[in-house]
Order: sequence, then C-alpha cells, then structure tokens
Amino acid sequence: RRFARLDPPRGTNQRARAATQEGRKERSDKMSFRRRLKNKKPPAGWDLIESSVEDFEQQMKDAVNEEHEGKRKNELTWRIHRIHWEKNRFIYDLKYKRKVMSDELYDYLCREKVADPALISKWRKPGYENLCSLLAIQKGDTNFGTASICRVPIAARAPQQQLTPNVRTGCISCVSGDGQFGGPIWWNTPITSDIQAKTSKKGEEKGSGKRAAEDDIDDPEVRKRLAALKGAEGLD
Repeated sequence: RRFARLDPPRGTNQRARAATQEGRKERSDKMSFRRRLKNKKPPAGWDLIESSVEDFEQQMKDAVNEEHEGKRKNELTWRIHRIHWEKNRFIYDLKYKRKVMSDELYDYLCREKVADPALISKWRKPGYENLCSLLAIQKGDTNFGTASICRVPIAARAPQQQLTPNVRTGCISCVSGDGQFGGPIWWNTPITSDIQAKTSKKGEEKGSGKRAAEDDIDDPEVRKRLAALKGAEGLD
C-alpha cells in the first residue's frame, strides 16, 4: 500500500533554517570579540577592564539583533549610538579624567577598534564635551547643511522642537550646558525638573531668556543652524 507523504507545514523548513542560522550567528557574535583579539597579547591593565568592555560589546550585539517591530526606521540605531557613546565614555574617563589608563593600553584599544579615537578626541575640545556622535556635526546630513538639532541649546529652540531628538542618533541635546550627569540628554532619558526648567526658559521676560541662551552659543555651525530654523519658522 502506498502512503501519502506527510510534508511538514509550509514554511516550517524555512523557519528551522532561519532558527539554525540565528543560533550560529549568536554563537559567532559571542566569539567574534575574543577572536579579534586572539593571539594579540594585550598591554598591562587590560585584565582590569576586559569584563566591562565585553559587557559593552554584548550590549551592542543585543541592540543590533533587537526586534524592529513597532519602531520607525530612524529609531533602529538610537540604542546603538547610545551604547557606543557609553563604551567610549568609559574609556575616556579612565584615560583623561581619572588618568589611570596607560598610553599603551589606550593605543591598543584604538588600534583594535575597541575605542573610537575620533569621538574621544572631540570630547577634549571646548563645546564638544558631551557630543553624542560625530554624525551630529556632519553638515551634509542635515536639511540646512549645518549642525544637527541636538547641537542647539534647548532654550534657544522653537517650542515644538525643544525635546525633539536627532533622528539619526536619538540625542535630544548634547550641548555642554544642557547635559545630564556628564552626558547627553537621550530620547529615553527621564525628563527631570531640571530638563523641564530649560524648556521653560524660552520666552521668559519677553524673550530675554531666549536671547541669553543664544548669546551663550560659541559654535558658528550652531548659530547657522539656529538662523536656519528661524527662517523656517518665519515661513509657517
């Protein structure tokens, strides 16, 4: 007697293959960081920060593999930018604030692409102490050809833009005077009374608060951005 072949439900094989590939990728991701440093003897002090660096690397992988459902396209990289900032800030603080990291170890981290030397170098310049990402100061990526909205002080923005995050990085403000706890205000940073107070400065005393905030801006690119925003407001 011939029996009909019992095929698995349609799509089962594809899902099984996808699950297998995902499992392999996950195992590969866990090994990729160690594999990159394999056979490369690290300098003294690496053992003291290794677990912290590995934790940041794992957070980054989790962010990359995070479910995208229910999120706008621009929001998919926000968490990645924040983790990248936090990892490099950890290295920056050890090197330049606490001064407990050797030049040899720092150069090793930069050479192995664990640290982002370009971003860290920017943090050492006045006005860029809290810069969220190098993308925020790339002129070609904005509508006005200037710095991103997160580089404009909150008090100097139009009311509808005061707590608007940078669409590429998720940063609301990385201006030195606006930062919270030594870092930017991110899209998921709790809006405290201090942050709320910055938004209420706009328009106080018939615009004197706004004028003071604008006068405190030293970055010419930010001034250009603010001028462009004013022009856009005038067209509404």
